[in-house]
Amino acid sequence: MKHEPLAIAMISDFFHPNVGGVENHIFMLSANLIRRGHKVIVITHSHPPDRVGVRWLLPGLKVYYIPFPTIASSATLPNYFTFLPYFRVIIAREHIHLIHAHASLSSLGQEAILHAHHLGVRTVFTDHSLFGFEDAASILTNKLLAAALKNVDAVICVSHTGRENTVLRGQLFEKSEDSSALVVRPTVYVIPNALVAEQFTPATEPVSSETIYIVVLSRLAYRKGIDLLVATAPRICSAFPNVNFIVGGDGPKLNDLLQVRERHLLQDRIELLGPVRHRDVRDVLVRGSIFLNTSLTESFGIAILEAACAGLYVVSTRVGGVPEILPHDMISFAKPEEDDLIRALSEAVAIVSNGQHDPMEAHQRVKNFYNWGEVAERTEVVYDAVVKSEQKDLWTRMQRTMELGPFAGPIYTIILVVDCLFFLFLEWLMPRHDLDFVQMHWEHDNFRQVQ
Repeated sequence: MKHEPLAIAMISDFFHPNVGGVENHIFMLSANLIRRGHKVIVITHSHPPDRVGVRWLLPGLKVYYIPFPTIASSATLPNYFTFLPYFRVIIAREHIHLIHAHASLSSLGQEAILHAHHLGVRTVFTDHSLFGFEDAASILTNKLLAAALKNVDAVICVSHTGRENTVLRGQLFEKSEDSSALVVRPTVYVIPNALVAEQFTPATEPVSSETIYIVVLSRLAYRKGIDLLVATAPRICSAFPNVNFIVGGDGPKLNDLLQVRERHLLQDRIELLGPVRHRDVRDVLVRGSIFLNTSLTESFGIAILEAACAGLYVVSTRVGGVPEILPHDMISFAKPEEDDLIRALSEAVAIVSNGQHDPMEAHQRVKNFYNWGEVAERTEVVYDAVVKSEQKDLWTRMQRTMELGPFAGPIYTIILVVDCLFFLFLEWLMPRHDLDFVQMHWEHDNFRQVQ
């Protein structure tokens, strides 16, 4: 089905030059939407010393780097109002129809959803992660997310488990028409991640079965289950003299891995690569036969998909949306416990040693399962439904915001009203007819001729 071309703004704290699942998702989705005839821009924060202002990325993706400093993990400080002057000018001069915010920890994304309604721009939000409900940080971030999603037009999750988590955290319920019972909003969708299979082809030469390499590519942090890796690696090396580890990544748990390697004299068995650039991931993966994921929480796990596409047999903890990614004959699951992970790894070593896993067949299956063209097409369907839906007026948005609770409701309603007044002030101070509107756009036909 052919959809009307839209002008779309992807907004998130997490984007290039940082490397990660969210960053890659935004870039690949934007590139495929551009190829399908839409205009797409990205709005994110600056990166010192000189990544600020406007940049262009192939294939014709325009990126606005707003001069905002970060506080931690590439996230900006929530402020609600400082972003509005930048947002209003960019959205107006680029003639944007719809904004697509990404990641629940992105302040820019949540603030864009708040501001967009003043300009009559429709809103979509994609959640990429799972979060808890008990600790103080989760309680605060969940309340911020619920406030942002009260008036969003549609929500996309990358897995069914992620959908359940986001619905609960964002309070995405409404009363059914035929009763007073609460039901999940019909505007919550599930669209998985994807990958470019051609970038993750298996090794041309068969990997030696004499020495089996277990590859770990992950941020070395607690939530990625590195403590499990620290506990199991020495036991696996002791049980299987022909099994070695290749660990790529950086993070606060790197010292723990260095210490366990020194303590057990495993310098020749556990290779620590440090940070690995995304373009080098495939070269690291094809050195091994087994990919190990020890995450304690995972909404989708794009690294698992990349490893399977590169022909590796996967061992993973059974958490979050991981069981949805691959068929069960391509992956072994374990509880996030040391002994069960040892069992799963032993099972994987036996499968690989006996030649029961075919890397080329695994690559072909993953290639047929996931592709960005299909993700872009399904996202277009969501965009089309949002554009055709009825917009919420200010009074309706205020009423929905008050539903956040006796304390949070009035606070966020005041923020909403002040945001409206600030927007009106900016309309008076910098009238839209004085803005320098973008008249020229990227000519894709000319670009293809140059190629």
